[in-house]
Amino acid sequence: MGGGRETEQYPVVQRTGIRFFRRITRGFIGVFRQVGARGYFLRDVGRAFGDPATFVPETIRQMRFIGVESVPLTVIVAAFIGGVIAIQVRYQLFPGVQLTIIGLSVRLMQVLELGPLLTGLVLTGRVGARMTAEIGTMRVTEQIDALETLSYDPLAFLIVPRILACLLMLPCLVVLADATGLFSGYLVSVYATKVTKQDYIAGVRLGFGTFQVVYSLLKATLFGAAISVVCSYEGFVTEAGAEGVGRATAKAVVITSVAILILDTLTAALLAPYLQS
Repeated sequence: MGGGRETEQYPVVQRTGIRFFRRITRGFIGVFRQVGARGYFLRDVGRAFGDPATFVPETIRQMRFIGVESVPLTVIVAAFIGGVIAIQVRYQLFPGVQLTIIGLSVRLMQVLELGPLLTGLVLTGRVGARMTAEIGTMRVTEQIDALETLSYDPLAFLIVPRILACLLMLPCLVVLADATGLFSGYLVSVYATKVTKQDYIAGVRLGFGTFQVVYSLLKATLFGAAISVVCSYEGFVTEAGAEGVGRATAKAVVITSVAILILDTLTAALLAPYLQS
């Protein structure tokens, strides 16, 4: 009935309510607009997979940046997490509890939850922020426009290699993180808390099922997809110069971290009943 009238044209008593509902409406429209923009972006990325001559060489280079160069950070984080779990579990046990529970706890926490989750969150800061800053800088300095001028598909050259590299390297890094966490838990348990080697190894083997590893790798793949897609998109649509690059990088890290936590929760809710061997 308002016919698009300005808020100030309504009586003073009605303005607060009208202003509130219009703000809510604009918020919903903004959400759907963002979802639609990301949908079109994914559609264009899917089309870019048809140009392997462009993205295959760059994918190999990105695998080194994303995977190989992240190995030291992944190992450090996983080693401390495995050791801390072992210490915490050992000194929280009640008298009479079998010490095999230490190896079991380290395996369950590291493989099912902390290994993929912390690796994903840590690499969001290292890999995701770098990814957004690189692509965002190319956008504001018009290098992406130059690629289009040279008949290069910027999505095939910039986005697809990063998505493929994350999908391939995140599971590898999570396998490394899980193994490192179990080994550090072993070292701490045996040499710092006087747990026997046999007790720890028996606990690690207790109730083990192959699907637990598959579950960890599935999480890693989903987290890799979240990091690459969200951070690449935010970099690709960066605006407003250097300030825009910083804003896009911070936004990408926050959105990716929340997306990883949501994916972690959904994966646990859907697949946790199948983890029991």
